[in-house]
Amino acid sequence: MNNRQLPILTRRPTGALPVAIILVTACVVVACAAPPPRTAAERTSDAVIAAQVEAALLADPTVYAWHIDVAVDRGVVRLGGYVWSVQDFRLARQDAASVAGVKTVQMDLELMRGGLAGTSR
Repeated sequence: MNNRQLPILTRRPTGALPVAIILVTACVVVACAAPPPRTAAERTSDAVIAAQVEAALLADPTVYAWHIDVAVDRGVVRLGGYVWSVQDFRLARQDAASVAGVKTVQMDLELMRGGLAGTSR
């Protein structure tokens, strides 16, 4: 049986239509994956949480927090920057998690070897 005898429904579609369908489907999936923009109330709440987390970090006398950056998105706190001990890493997470309104804490902190002196020995 050659291609001329096959019914139209069994042939593989060719041309621009299948490609267009795939591209439209991919665009819809990507558009749905992005979170909606934050509302003014969410931005205000996140700013308040960020200020409270920064205050909690700076108020803790056991953590050197001057090199820790705080970012908040919908109650999810991201701590970035540097700490000089594993204890500072752990305590920074605890201090951030203790603030009201914090849902989770993402740790993007780097542990610098050698402490404040900057030596690795």
